Amino acid sequence: MAADPIALAEARERVLAEARALAPEDVALADALGRVLAEAVASPHDLPPFDASAMDGYAVIAGPAAELVIVGESRAGRPAERRLGPGEAMAISTGAVVPDGADAVVPVERVAVRDGRVEVPDTEPGTNVRRAGEDVRSGEPVLPAGAELGPAEVAVLSSLGRERVACGARPLVAVLVTGDELVPPGTPLRPGQIRDSNATALAAQATRAGARVELVEHVADEREPTVAALERALAAADVVCVSGGVSVGEHDHVKAALAAVGAEERFWGVALKPGKPTWFGTAGDPLVFGLPGNPVSAMVTFHLLARPALRALAGADPSDTRVRALLDAPVRLNPAREQALRCRLAARDDGWHVAPTKEQGSHVLTSMLGAGALALVPPGDGTLEPGQRVDAELLPRGTLSA
Repeated sequence: MAADPIALAEARERVLAEARALAPEDVALADALGRVLAEAVASPHDLPPFDASAMDGYAVIAGPAAELVIVGESRAGRPAERRLGPGEAMAISTGAVVPDGADAVVPVERVAVRDGRVEVPDTEPGTNVRRAGEDVRSGEPVLPAGAELGPAEVAVLSSLGRERVACGARPLVAVLVTGDELVPPGTPLRPGQIRDSNATALAAQATRAGARVELVEHVADEREPTVAALERALAAADVVCVSGGVSVGEHDHVKAALAAVGAEERFWGVALKPGKPTWFGTAGDPLVFGLPGNPVSAMVTFHLLARPALRALAGADPSDTRVRALLDAPVRLNPAREQALRCRLAARDDGWHVAPTKEQGSHVLTSMLGAGALALVPPGDGTLEPGQRVDAELLPRGTLSA
């Protein structure tokens, strides 16, 4: 490296200092799952909007046990047409408007009906009645800007009558993969070749982070093709991720190509294992990440540096993925670099626990299998013993909207 590598925390600060939220978009609610809300939402009305029955039964005026005359019905979506008077009851459906004059509902299983009359037990006011505004009052804040829209959030927005919402834009990502030894899946291997996993992994990570992948290219280990690919990527994307070619070897052309397209370096070199040769800079508005070529290093540095940037561009909180966890296995410390260990994650009575998945070499891609977190082990001498606490970056699991 041209200078001493910087700490991971400083690297993230420099990345986030450049990652300003993109202009919001107007999004149909049906397409908003997985997006980030760009506006604060308050309720335009009480929710529920009227006193409603919590049961199928009979609407009554609360009081002692009595035999009442059935004078009508209030159905869901079809309120009663008149007020309820003393000595009267109305059949009522769950969710239906409680008639004017009534203040309680007796469940159908607690009454006896015959000859147009109903016998009801002693009843207290408010029994089985959902009051207007019991969930949310008119004007009350419901969702803040920056909220991530999951099933519950879109359901609430729907209940408030929202057909469209302002959401943070989905960042556009370009992935460039260097390395003459790499061939795509399905291609027979010749001597010295390996199959490319970085294009697949980085595109998948970007999609999982809420971005839209606009371009994926393999780039020859030559300067002019690298410059041309960077120009295409910068024209297409808000974030460009290049894997490989950022070190100091004879065939590493990415740094020179970045300079040729006007990218300005913010750092080169992170005191992290794996991930030391990571480069970051800007080329006008687009952010550019030069990630290591080793597959685990590329995935780890994307998660720790590029993913927070994508979340910030979309208007989300970029720092919501870290927990404290107990180590379940000894870890030998590295004297110069923080380590990001691929770990299984378990929840126990005393909190989160982490244990390395397997051998942690940066070429051991299967060490990512089963990993629920990256345990961040600080530099030092000796061994970190089981039972000690470390920071752990949670790795996203499950399926998110694309």
